[in-house]
Amino acid sequence: MPTLTEIVEYTNDYLRVQEIEDWSNALNGLQIENSGQVTKIGAAVDVSTRVLTAAAKKDVDLLIVHHGLFWPGLQTVTGALRRQLKLAFEKDIALYSAHLPLDLHPKVGNNAQLASALGLKTTKPFFEEKGQLIGIRSQISGARDDLIRKLRKALDGPVKAFNFGPKNPKHVGIVTGGAGGEIYRVAEAKVDTFITGEAPHWAALAAEEHEINLLLGGHYATETFGVKALAAHLSVRFKLPWEFLDFPTGL
Repeated sequence: MPTLTEIVEYTNDYLRVQEIEDWSNALNGLQIENSGQVTKIGAAVDVSTRVLTAAAKKDVDLLIVHHGLFWPGLQTVTGALRRQLKLAFEKDIALYSAHLPLDLHPKVGNNAQLASALGLKTTKPFFEEKGQLIGIRSQISGARDDLIRKLRKALDGPVKAFNFGPKNPKHVGIVTGGAGGEIYRVAEAKVDTFITGEAPHWAALAAEEHEINLLLGGHYATETFGVKALAAHLSVRFKLPWEFLDFPTGL
C-alpha cells in the first residue's frame, strides 16, 4: 500500500509544484496530512464541508482539489474552517491542492485536457501569469457553431456564447476558470475565439469591440478536467481506486 509521503513527493515533482509561482493563498501541495496511508483517492474542484462529508462516506483518505482550503488567507480556526478541519482529522482525510501547477500541466492540466476534449491537435502555450504560460492556443478550421457544439459536449453543460468574432475562427485560446477579465490581453495575442469559464459584465463589451468570440463554459465546469486527469494518473501509478466528487457551484 503506498504511503501518503510517496504519493505527495511524486505529485509535487510531476506538477512541478515548487517551481511554479502562484498566489500565496493557493498553498499548493499537501495542505492536510492524514495518518500516512492511502487506500482511495478522491478528486474535487473545491474543498468544502459537503465535499469532505462525501469523501468520508466514500472512504476517500486522499482528497485532491484545485481550489484549496486557504484561499481566504489567514483566518481564525472557527466556524466553517474549524468544521472542515474537524471532518478531515476525524475521518483521516489528507488534502492536496494544486492550482496553477494543474492549470498549466501539459498532460493532466485543465487547459490541455479541455483542448484534447475539443479535438485540438496542434497546440502551444500562451497567456502568461506569474511568469508561466498557463493557457493553450491552437489554429483551427471549421465553423464557430461546430466549436460551440463540441464545447457543450465536452463540458456536458451550457455555454454562454458572445459571437462577436468570425463565423469561421482561425485562432482559439483556452484559459479555464475565471479568465474572462483578461479579454484585452487575449486580443493582444491575436486570438479570435476565447474559451474560459466566467467573465465580468464588461468583458462582453470588450469582446464586441475587439471582434472576439467569447465562449463561457462555467468556472466550475471548465476546471473539472485537471483533478480528474491527475487522480486517474495517480490511480494507475499507485494502483489505487479513485472517484470524482461532483459538487457544482453553479458558476
